[in-house]
Amino acid sequence: MMSFRVALICLSLGLLSACAIQTPATSPASPLSAQERFGDRPGVTVLAATPAAAVQGQTLYVPVYSEIFDSEANRTFQLTVTLSLRNSDRRQPITITTLDYYNSGGDRLVTYLDAPIQLAPLASTEVVVDRTNTAGGVGANFVVTWQSAAPVSAPVIEAVMISTASQQGLSFVSPARIIEELQP
Repeated sequence: MMSFRVALICLSLGLLSACAIQTPATSPASPLSAQERFGDRPGVTVLAATPAAAVQGQTLYVPVYSEIFDSEANRTFQLTVTLSLRNSDRRQPITITTLDYYNSGGDRLVTYLDAPIQLAPLASTEVVVDRTNTAGGVGANFVVTWQSAAPVSAPVIEAVMISTASQQGLSFVSPARIIEELQP
């Protein structure tokens, strides 16, 4: 644990995040139900079942980086990942049926949905992987499946990675890639 004197020096210099002792987690976040995770978010409805009459949809692969290499191959820099899910359609909702997080080895670490969620027109939501959670590794990714009961403009699904320490900052965006189109 950090001593009070070191903490006071860091605080007075405005460097508390840089001086904090960091112990990266090696396991994914504890499982929450879709209702617990998304139930109170505006524009998001947790559904009892997946709507049957889908006319449009896709499965998307979103590369994310919970850590990246920093100056040498055996040294990594941890990042916070925000997966942003945005319904860009102004009239119709979309339904997210799959939202899974995988590590560099292709192992599913977290299934975020035990029930589908519906995003209202122009609504958005997110999932955050804390920077101390390095279980995903440098090749982590999300697989997201969405569908709609009417033709819609494709949602905007992308990941934002960020980390700041002291006066250093790093951020970048990674867009989703279509890996499968829904065949109604």
